[in-house]
Amino acid sequence: MEGVNNIEDLESRLLELEKRVYGQKGGQNKTVKCAESLEKIQSALGNTANKRERVKILHKKIEDLMKYLDPKFTEHIAVPDAMKLEFILAEEEFLLSQAALLEQVSSLQPLLDSNYVKAVPENATKLQRLSQIHITQQDQSEVLSTDVKKLFEDYNKMMLLLSKQFSQWDEKLRQLEGAKQVKPVD
Repeated sequence: MEGVNNIEDLESRLLELEKRVYGQKGGQNKTVKCAESLEKIQSALGNTANKRERVKILHKKIEDLMKYLDPKFTEHIAVPDAMKLEFILAEEEFLLSQAALLEQVSSLQPLLDSNYVKAVPENATKLQRLSQIHITQQDQSEVLSTDVKKLFEDYNKMMLLLSKQFSQWDEKLRQLEGAKQVKPVD
């Protein structure tokens, strides 16, 4: 809804601008559209350019002009061959390492053309299915780990409680045995 309001606002602003620039055309209250005026001007310039031989030659020279305006062209002219040779010699170690890497890649090219690599798209579905199974099993193992951890905690609590109970019984038994052994002298 907001986009429609923005477009309507833009159209009204454009109409107001056209009225200010061109005014009313005659007494007909018909405004001149900018796009139509630009189209007429473009076609007039095109017709004029096609009629004049010098303009045709100029259009042909535009490509050369664009080439001359390119910053790389000035570097091409400004840098002498000796300087280019120095650039290459300065990068000799890097270029040699890149050449060695290219030779290694070309020697490994038969491996890239092997049936195993070509079968990758066929095996991709299998791999995707296996990865889904792996993810499911990971989730299940996390659940099991949580359950086992809870069982160990419960076991440890039970053992602690039993050991306390046995200690209390042992203490009680000692007290009873101690009371039984000590008899009052008559």
